[in-house]
Amino acid sequence: MKLTIEPLIRLPGGRVLLACCLLAFGVQASAAQPIPGNYAVVDSVQMPAWVERAGGRQPLVPGQSLQNRDRIITGADARVMINLAEGSAVKLGENAQLDLNALGHRDNRVFTAALDVAQGAFRFTTGIFSKLRQQRAINVRIATITAGIRGTDLWGSSDAERDLVCLLEGRITVIHAQDEARELSEPLSFYTAPKGAAPNPVAIVDAAQVKLWSAQTEVQAGSGYARRGGQWKVALATLDDEAAALALYDRARTAGYAVRIKPLAAEGGAYRYVVRVMHLPTQAEAVMLSARLAHVLELSAPVVTRY
Repeated sequence: MKLTIEPLIRLPGGRVLLACCLLAFGVQASAAQPIPGNYAVVDSVQMPAWVERAGGRQPLVPGQSLQNRDRIITGADARVMINLAEGSAVKLGENAQLDLNALGHRDNRVFTAALDVAQGAFRFTTGIFSKLRQQRAINVRIATITAGIRGTDLWGSSDAERDLVCLLEGRITVIHAQDEARELSEPLSFYTAPKGAAPNPVAIVDAAQVKLWSAQTEVQAGSGYARRGGQWKVALATLDDEAAALALYDRARTAGYAVRIKPLAAEGGAYRYVVRVMHLPTQAEAVMLSARLAHVLELSAPVVTRY
């Protein structure tokens, strides 16, 4: 596990507050594009959301570098946007699960990925983070449907009743175990597979329905979302007791909120501990998140400030 360590704060008696200074799962500094080797980087998070890696679970953080075989999980009313190294965006809706596999490059610098959506709503869109036309070999599996991507914008979902893939732009080939391979090239064509049954014929959906579907995977303004480069923060609480600060830290992170602790020197060699969420893009988003945290974590008065 790769760890990013903030400057260590030494407490009275030579102790070091490690629990608040270690950020698991390789959180990187904000950048316009992923650096070489960073095949997927978290751009925006509408919490709660988590990443599971090597048997552990941590809240998802903007700027975090994701690795092969990571699993992304979102909670109720959550959204996530991930930047792939070749410039495309992967978006997840609420109560979703996405496994990242085969991340890397093969011969001639072709970007590879296998994106496995076990449940929830998903969107793949090319060219959001870069206009470069890097070659890619990406497969998306929406439960029982696999889609091979070639310069494409697609939306899909899996729930208890059916699996669905809708082509928004470009061209895809869809494969299902109970059907022959089919190519979708007409915008707004979609392919559905009822659970436990053979797929339905390819059909065309109206633009109004696509707009409703798309809203399920878009980060929502006014939701209290966090984003790479955000310059606002929310202090959940400032506590005199280290154990109380760590207890709040653990409770918030278990709930899917990416908090950190900042120790502050106080009089007499003592310390106070600020438990906070970073990377809010605007004051309005920070205020909204502070209200949510006050409700979810039963806090009295979170404080919003700029970096």
